[in-house]
Amino acid sequence: MAIINFGGTREKVITRKEFPMAKARQVLKNETIAVIGYGVQGPAQSLNLRDNGFKVIIGQASAFKRDWDRAVRDGWVPGKTLFEIDEAVRRGTIIQMLVSDAAQRKIWPLVKKNLKPGDALYFSHGFSIAYRKQTKVIPPGNVDVIMVAPKGSGTSVRRNFLTGAGINSSFAVEQDATRRAQERCLAVGIGIGSGYLFPTTFQHEVYSDLTGERGVLMGALAGIMDAQYSVLRSHGHTPSEAFNETVEELTQSLIRLVDENGMDWMYANCSATAQRGALDWKPRFRNAVLPVFKDLYQRVKSGKECARVLSACGKPDYQKQLTKELAVIGNSEMWQTGKAVRALRPKEAARLIAKGTKGIGGRAAN
Repeated sequence: MAIINFGGTREKVITRKEFPMAKARQVLKNETIAVIGYGVQGPAQSLNLRDNGFKVIIGQASAFKRDWDRAVRDGWVPGKTLFEIDEAVRRGTIIQMLVSDAAQRKIWPLVKKNLKPGDALYFSHGFSIAYRKQTKVIPPGNVDVIMVAPKGSGTSVRRNFLTGAGINSSFAVEQDATRRAQERCLAVGIGIGSGYLFPTTFQHEVYSDLTGERGVLMGALAGIMDAQYSVLRSHGHTPSEAFNETVEELTQSLIRLVDENGMDWMYANCSATAQRGALDWKPRFRNAVLPVFKDLYQRVKSGKECARVLSACGKPDYQKQLTKELAVIGNSEMWQTGKAVRALRPKEAARLIAKGTKGIGGRAAN
């Protein structure tokens, strides 16, 4: 393991240098990885593993025609590399539980029935195990229970793999029945395209993940965008101006500077007026939202958010209801304006920026 200093705290991480692909292939040379679910993470992780030379099969209920057909389009062959869930579990030795958290509770009796001693039960989220009293996902004692949790969506996992960048992932071993659980875990982590892996626990992963998704990464981000856009519009600013000042400049400029070298770097590369305002207002926003984040974390820790997920996402008409809720966002003025703004972006410039090639006048497009 490499020892890295993260903000003054020394942590252990696993990089491709410590655990190269050749070692991962050796560790898993006699394993069959059964990826259960072809929805969000399933396609990305299975395709990356397949491209890296591992033996992979898919377990997907054919009744969910959309996901089954997608798997077929991606080259998985029914009866050879694509099976119903129970058959895939029987054929696999590492069982990747990549259906949604609510769906894991539903299919668990079927999965458990077909597990074999020595199998590894793999998760990419700590939810089902950390909240086992509510999910009833309680693995038998004769299987490994491991986790690799990529820090990004399935789309990002696949895109980063194809560019060679990789994606950061956390890993954990909850149960080591074979005394090989950690090396199996790390091998799969490298196989799915992780740039580096950092240790965690199932509980810590789910607490941080649920807090992050509901907070900065998605819930808070969407909420503060709505608030700022509404205030600007209420004072007579046009939809395009409000959107550009709320979303476009963030996603197309500022967040890229943060990605390159951090928040201070972004501040340093903005105007003095912007710097001063950001530094003055940052404490006010922090103080305003800190109580909300404290409440959010306690709801996650207490299991209330777990109960909400299982109750809402487990309903038979959930997808229909979800479509309606997402349509409200998509059809709002702000995001309809966003659609129009994105259509105005110079396509050639966007292509050059994505490729990192030279743009107008021979200068690097960056």
